Amino acid sequence: MHRWLYMLCLAAPLAAGAQALEKRTLRHADVEVPVEVARPSGKGPWPPVLYIHARRGFDDVDREHLRALARDGFLVLAPDWLSGNMIERWPDRHHPETEADVEAGLDALLAHPDACRIAAGIVAKSRGPYFAIRLAAKRPSDVAAIVSYYGHFQNPNAPEPQQLFSVAPEMRAIVAPVLMLIGDADFELRRFVNGRAFYTLWERGVPVELQMYPMARRAFDFRADQSPEEKVAARHAAQREREWLRRHMKVDASGRCA
Repeated sequence: MHRWLYMLCLAAPLAAGAQALEKRTLRHADVEVPVEVARPSGKGPWPPVLYIHARRGFDDVDREHLRALARDGFLVLAPDWLSGNMIERWPDRHHPETEADVEAGLDALLAHPDACRIAAGIVAKSRGPYFAIRLAAKRPSDVAAIVSYYGHFQNPNAPEPQQLFSVAPEMRAIVAPVLMLIGDADFELRRFVNGRAFYTLWERGVPVELQMYPMARRAFDFRADQSPEEKVAARHAAQREREWLRRHMKVDASGRCA
């Protein structure tokens, strides 16, 4: 059983009508992991979603995404997998010990008193989808669906030939449906890996869709210099995200647990 330590019971909304975020610390083993929770308005339970941030770190861009998911009717928990292990932003490699932080977040989400007793959805960005597929392979009954934004589908520590020509072995094991969202102006290697991951899942019969956005770059959904096309892509991605999670988490038309 995980023990929650309250850092701040309720954070003030950034703007009128915005979803408030709860900031807590999750202790597991000898690590204290900062987590933030966004919940919909009204009374639960709500379908649970684990949010996994990118290697750039957890910041206000991520908090706004949590609020958006909560407005769509999801109970969202986001572990800060860098801060828990005192790792600087933008690490140049994958730190396997951070996977335990993310898994502890999933445990806490599924045990949350306001979460429906169903498998969780996962929304993950960049490095985050690598954590997601690792979890989905290890705990298939606890992961209902994955939404990947420009995701990493190969071990970041793998040798260069594997980065170029293959995908992580977890892609041959997972059964969770995966929605891949990426721009056609993203880095070539990332586009290639997303394409290979798509074919790997499709050939295995796993529900998968790859949405390629024309004229969209890495981080198209929140860039400070968003082009008009990227702004439209961000809105479209949010709609696809909501529809994918609702469909594969088997919630009803209003977004509530069936």
